[in-house]
Amino acid sequence: GMHAKGWSREQGIKYLQQTLGYTEAASRQAIERYMAWPGQALGYKIGSLKIMELRHLAEAELGQRFDLRQFHDAILSDGTLPLSLLETKMRKWITEQKSVNANK
Repeated sequence: GMHAKGWSREQGIKYLQQTLGYTEAASRQAIERYMAWPGQALGYKIGSLKIMELRHLAEAELGQRFDLRQFHDAILSDGTLPLSLLETKMRKWITEQKSVNANK
């Protein structure tokens, strides 16, 4: 709403408090960050969507063998990666998990 709806700083702070339950300090910090770097939050959202896409893929491919803890470990193990490399890595991980689980 900040940029698309032209909200004031205070409207943005109030929105985060009311809809997300953020404290005033956390709301203020987030809104000031969005005002200074309007595209910054988009990076988080795109990453979140990609991780959820990969999780759904892993769940579909592995079925009952899917382990959320192992998935999280695999996602985080190499630190920050470009999303294209993360996808390649996780597709390989899924293939490896199929092999490991097939041998059990």
